[in-house]
Amino acid sequence: MNQKTLSIFVDESGDFGKYDSHSPYYYVAMVFHDQSVDISEHISAIDEHLRKSGFYYPVFHAGPLIRREQVYKYEQMETRKSLFNSLFHFLRKLPIRYICPKINKAECKDDPMMIFLKLSKVISDELKAHYDYLSSFDLQIIYYDYGQSELTKIILSVFSSLFPNVEMRKVKPADYKLFQVADLICTMELTNDKAERNALSKSELEFFHSARDFKKNLYKYLVKKKL
Repeated sequence: MNQKTLSIFVDESGDFGKYDSHSPYYYVAMVFHDQSVDISEHISAIDEHLRKSGFYYPVFHAGPLIRREQVYKYEQMETRKSLFNSLFHFLRKLPIRYICPKINKAECKDDPMMIFLKLSKVISDELKAHYDYLSSFDLQIIYYDYGQSELTKIILSVFSSLFPNVEMRKVKPADYKLFQVADLICTMELTNDKAERNALSKSELEFFHSARDFKKNLYKYLVKKKL
């Protein structure tokens, strides 16, 4: 009998530093992919589309793309929206599911240990809520870039306490499109929370037009992928 393996791609938005009212939440996106389901055609298609479009980037970062920062600072709005839409439609076609646990750092009193404990609990609770699905796999392989050592420890500890056969692998974002999908999900969940609070930035309003448009044209399709 073949072993059932679940790939889990993890990305975060936030840090273990002091509370900031403009970025109150810490998000951890986890993208789940059943390795028995081949997605190579989807990946080849998006790579070919991006190359033909003339704006191929080895790594996609949604936040800087929206804000016109880093490698995207010279790209016009039309190009950046086209790139965003290409990656978003790629996400919609993929046979994946996701969760995105979050905590409000305002509740942590600027205490890194409290952030650690609250984040551990919310991730554990979310995994337990979907335990039947997750435990149906013989092996869970977690892919993370080890960007934050605290989160690396939390993920390994929580998963190992719940599942008997867990591996954790350090990845380079450029090597895995699903890692970049996790980045996109983090950004969209953050943007949705800001839309709920009528707190979208100028660059976000320029990119998405309004909170209503973001929810109607994008977010409602994203949540269909939630586990």
